[in-house]
Amino acid sequence: MTETLSPAAGIADDETWTEDERLAFWDAAARRLSWSDHWHTTHTSTGVDAAARRGPELRWFEGGKLNAAYNCVDRHVEAGRGDKVALHFEGEPGDRTTVTYQDLQDRVSQAANALLALGITKGDRVVVYLPVLIETIVITLACARIGAVHSLVFGGFSAEALKFRVEDTGAKLLVTTDGQFRRGSAVPVKDNADAAVSGENSIEHVLVLRRTGSEIAWTEGRDVWWHEAVDTASTKHVPEAFDAETPLFIMYTSGTTGQPKGLVHTTGGYLTQTSWSHEFLFSNPDASQRENDVHWCTADLAWVTAHTYEIYGPLSNGVTQVIYEGVPNAPHPGRHFEIIQRYGVTSYYTAPTLVRSLMGWFPDGVPAAYDLSSIRLSGTVGEAVNPEAWRWLRSQVGRDTAAGIPMVDTWWQSETGATILSPRQDDTAFKPGCGTRALPGVEVDIVDDAAQTVEKNLQGYIVVTKTGPAMARTVWGNPERYFTSYWEKYAQQGWFLAGDGARFDEDGDIWILGRTDDVINISGHRLSTIEIESALVTHPAVVEAGVCPISDAKTGHAATAFVVPFDKSVVGTDLSGKALEKQQALVAELRNHVATQIGPIAKPREIVFVPDVPKTRSGKIMRRLLTQLFEGSTLGDTTSLQNEPCIAQIKEICDA
Repeated sequence: MTETLSPAAGIADDETWTEDERLAFWDAAARRLSWSDHWHTTHTSTGVDAAARRGPELRWFEGGKLNAAYNCVDRHVEAGRGDKVALHFEGEPGDRTTVTYQDLQDRVSQAANALLALGITKGDRVVVYLPVLIETIVITLACARIGAVHSLVFGGFSAEALKFRVEDTGAKLLVTTDGQFRRGSAVPVKDNADAAVSGENSIEHVLVLRRTGSEIAWTEGRDVWWHEAVDTASTKHVPEAFDAETPLFIMYTSGTTGQPKGLVHTTGGYLTQTSWSHEFLFSNPDASQRENDVHWCTADLAWVTAHTYEIYGPLSNGVTQVIYEGVPNAPHPGRHFEIIQRYGVTSYYTAPTLVRSLMGWFPDGVPAAYDLSSIRLSGTVGEAVNPEAWRWLRSQVGRDTAAGIPMVDTWWQSETGATILSPRQDDTAFKPGCGTRALPGVEVDIVDDAAQTVEKNLQGYIVVTKTGPAMARTVWGNPERYFTSYWEKYAQQGWFLAGDGARFDEDGDIWILGRTDDVINISGHRLSTIEIESALVTHPAVVEAGVCPISDAKTGHAATAFVVPFDKSVVGTDLSGKALEKQQALVAELRNHVATQIGPIAKPREIVFVPDVPKTRSGKIMRRLLTQLFEGSTLGDTTSLQNEPCIAQIKEICDA
């Protein structure tokens, strides 16, 4: 295993580097990987062209050739570490499988041979519609091994969401399953897959994995069983090296307006930043102790977090990790703690929304019966974590570390490909919910509309002024959208606009305040929705909250809070008697609580009690949907939500 790369030229990682020093850093980071051909130029780019409505053309490690799958599997086997555990898989029903790096090499080689036999070659797109399974990682790496471009789709997405991705990518192959286990039931999946490929598309085959044994429809000549095509294939396959800028995968973002954007990530730059940042953030700082690392990123494999810190990052570093198929409360809410105990998880990386759920399920803390002593650090990702949830994660999951476990509260996006902001493992102090500062090799600023750095404690737009090698290169099939979405506002400066609001605190550390279109402007006071939500979740009656702006003729905006309460008896619109009195009393209590925590100006005008709030797969609360539901306007895209059924429930409450 490699040792964590030190910052360039002995400069502290929070000091400003020259461009030569920054490129020397990434040059050294790339050398951690195995390349067949060395690059001749570390980095060049063609700047943003506003007249042509084109974003920058970024190029990293030109002339270099490598294979991502070889770096994640073969090189560890060749180094004599084939017996090292790569994956501990646990299915929701309780089935378990341990896969070594040698096992993984055999499986990936079989899948690569099967893909070739199905006519898939370099540059072809493969859409993968599978839950969190060993086979999902296998087919992903097999695509990388032969140069095919993979696009993973969350197994719970609708047929319509899948259909869009199949057609937009022009995929030749769809990989799916007969069903998946979810909350104790076998949920059918193949019907959605069939519906998604029923229209005009380029699909030639549908590769089907038998997971639940469910009865499925079958199209002869098109459909192929995994166990017949993959499990019978040869375990011998020689990977081919590809140019560094060869596309590796297409990652679709979710949104409430417009179609999802297919972000294109390339091989050499993405793998370099992914591999280095995973080690920097999660591996034991003592290289001699890293053999004991057991990493668990709880994200679904279709999310970019899983691509970076569950597939390519950990595997490129030869790490043992856990993958879990099901939901965290099946068959009981302590399932994650069982898994931590069973496998000796050392790094636990999860979403704030899951932490808030755990807080709701365990209001008195994690039961002492669970052994969490293996946990060395934890981290959050998806959106800014509420300080209350941060404290709970550190004190409960990290309860066996007297000084408190390190917290890598990461901020990054599908577009950046890897972490941009995070505290360091060796920081001597941690601020609950603070992203702190940029990682080595990238640079950020918080600016106003005129591109001027904002004063401390004032909200501005966070921009990436120096992007890393993992940055998405374009939007698939729509390069103009790449420009208009991310580069147009600061085209002259060449900065990437992340779309999040942020502020510097008195120490110069960075706090992410949520999407800039989630800012509430009440009588000239700009308030972050996350600040109000964080105040609400500190109240003992609240599990989770989503706050959105509602138009107000007098004040510009008014804040409306959608609150998930512990006491479900206050949810609903047809309450009467004592139930109605209880609801009204809690509304008044929560409004006063926010006024105390932030100030009277932040008090929600309306509080709506709901069973859940809409969230993307990355755990981001879709506040624009809440505004649309409350105002009764046309809803944006809801197909990318992890909990789409709650939309109808909230609509019924709002319409009453």
